[in-house]
Amino acid sequence: MGRGMKAGKKPSAGGGGGKGMKQQMAQIQAMQARMEKAQEEIEAKEVETTAGGGAVTVKVNGKKELVAVNLKPEVVDPDDIEMLQDLIMVAVNEAMRQIDEISESAMSKVTGGISIPGLF
Repeated sequence: MGRGMKAGKKPSAGGGGGKGMKQQMAQIQAMQARMEKAQEEIEAKEVETTAGGGAVTVKVNGKKELVAVNLKPEVVDPDDIEMLQDLIMVAVNEAMRQIDEISESAMSKVTGGISIPGLF
């Protein structure tokens, strides 16, 4: 037991613990509000990517929904469906990667670089 401490008493953690807890809760709520705003901004964004030198163009929104697919007529070859499928897959995967990057960057700004598991 430390000097000057009586049995059964615990040392105070910074004194006035209730005040510090309220301040922490306010900070958490403010961060939560900033995160919600950032999420809304991300969901409103759209990215457009291409594959095959522009033969396939796709657009994905911030909710990771495919919102447009445009194909140039010359890429539609009934004898080579696999190539078209690959080009669409490449373009969609790149768009999803870009949305992830935008999301991570925006959330990192809100959290100050602190990684919060399950958040993004």
